[in-house]
Amino acid sequence: MRIIAGTARGRRLCSPGSGTFDIRPTSDRAREALFSILAGEVAGARVLDLFAGTGALGLEALSRGAESAVFVDKGRSAVGLIGKNIQLCGFWEKSVVLQRDLTRSLSFLQQPHATAAGGFSLVFIDPPYKTMLAETIILELGKREIVSPGGLLVAESRSSGQLPAEISPFSLVDKRVYGEAGFWFYRKMNS
Repeated sequence: MRIIAGTARGRRLCSPGSGTFDIRPTSDRAREALFSILAGEVAGARVLDLFAGTGALGLEALSRGAESAVFVDKGRSAVGLIGKNIQLCGFWEKSVVLQRDLTRSLSFLQQPHATAAGGFSLVFIDPPYKTMLAETIILELGKREIVSPGGLLVAESRSSGQLPAEISPFSLVDKRVYGEAGFWFYRKMNS
């Protein structure tokens, strides 16, 4: 697993050990395709990486010019792995890592130390496939002032899964499939 493009291009990231079954990194191939689609969304973005795992999605965004990234995962091993990968890439000054259980509440993201000024403009949601949590998390984001108007959410789930065309205030604008991974792209409608 490596950073594909940008200032940290080619940097190898630490991967989860063989005993860490709760972390499923997005493949390099799928990540490369995803960031080709996101090309114009990344530079200057305020990124939120939920169920961050290794941090690869947020780190790829930072490497490609995102302004900042907040990484959230509930697992202690994942949080440690994210910290190591941030250090490998040299992005500490642009990063915040939080250990939180996202199934409980996202209210912690409304606290000044956790949220980006003006809200997050790019959000990655990559829960374990078996949990089917993507829709729940999108609903929760819609209830709070966490995502900026016009912000983009990218939800990853099993490619055979289904997510609705609209989860107020977000509307589905695209869906792509790469092997077992499916990506749903939601845009926050201006209020």
